[in-house]
Amino acid sequence: MLYQMLFHAVLRHTDAEAVHRLSFAALRGVAAVPGAADAMRRVLGPRDPELAVTALGREFPGPLGLAAGFDKNAEGIDGLTALGFGHVEVGTVTAHPQPGNPAPRLFRLVEDRAIVNRMGFNNQGSVVVADRLRERSRGRGVRPEPVVGINIGKTKVVPESEAVEDYTTSARRLADFADYMVVNVSSPNTPGLRDLQTVERLRPLLTEVRATLDAEGHRALPLLVKIAPDLADEDIDAVADLALDLGLDGIIATNTTIFREGLRTDPGQVEAAGAGGLSGAPLKWRSLEVLKRLRARVGDRLVLISVGGIETPQDAWERIRAGATLVQGYTGLIYGGPLWPRRIHKGLARLARAAGYASVADAVGVDAGITDDDVYG
Repeated sequence: MLYQMLFHAVLRHTDAEAVHRLSFAALRGVAAVPGAADAMRRVLGPRDPELAVTALGREFPGPLGLAAGFDKNAEGIDGLTALGFGHVEVGTVTAHPQPGNPAPRLFRLVEDRAIVNRMGFNNQGSVVVADRLRERSRGRGVRPEPVVGINIGKTKVVPESEAVEDYTTSARRLADFADYMVVNVSSPNTPGLRDLQTVERLRPLLTEVRATLDAEGHRALPLLVKIAPDLADEDIDAVADLALDLGLDGIIATNTTIFREGLRTDPGQVEAAGAGGLSGAPLKWRSLEVLKRLRARVGDRLVLISVGGIETPQDAWERIRAGATLVQGYTGLIYGGPLWPRRIHKGLARLARAAGYASVADAVGVDAGITDDDVYG
């Protein structure tokens, strides 16, 4: 409640990127205090036995993770898991450092509980991120490691003809520190990136990234691809078929959308925000539709991670029942505040118990194939 009052009184009137930097710095500062992150994790972290999930060869304490885009440079993993996330996806990281697009580039649409961003993969590059993760691993000692995914993308200045090499460079540098790796071809903020989602271009990219990981001794490292909600249904099917054909481990659905239909925010404010990817509540139904289509296509042969418009435990529960093994959020944290991950996990545990499941994992896909007509008549 205090966060909501502060958000509406102050934060919504402050530059969104500035607030992000300040809040992230504060979280990192708290986590740097000896013992603070562990103490927070004991209070806020997922502890209900119903929440434990085994996926991608890893043990997740809870199904809710932080989506890529928040911690681009692997600077806040311990603080973020201390808030209660079951995993953190770092990135998007590119082979070369880049500043991203000119500011302002992050905007809140409060009436829609949404965010528009055109950050443009601003990050310090895969060399710096790898060095930071290496240094972090040296200082861990016997403390348990949180599950860390690494999301890689294309450097903006690299021509599309060299995109494969750009991705494989990052994969090679970062593989040692990843519990799973994600090839991001779906951000709308790097020109031409989404063109890589076509099967003709995606096949050689994913093939080479997989081959690079194998050659570097990471044959067991799970590899996933992240897709856009704006793909046509037949293209979603084609990506799903390709993922199966190449033996990928999973698909993350979905990234942000370029569409703006049905928003409640004043049109002038939406226009002022300009181009970029829209995330948050307006993405909820399309993200769920894409998840259902993927589940119908791949069954339980791939791990599906659902992201986009998840705000409540019921939202997360619906995604799990529709076929998602794991779920992720970002905008939900912005509007829900630092206790949001705990609320989602506690609510999921209650929903699983109420439905008679020993674990949320037992509910994955139980509603697959059930249409809205079956539910609503």
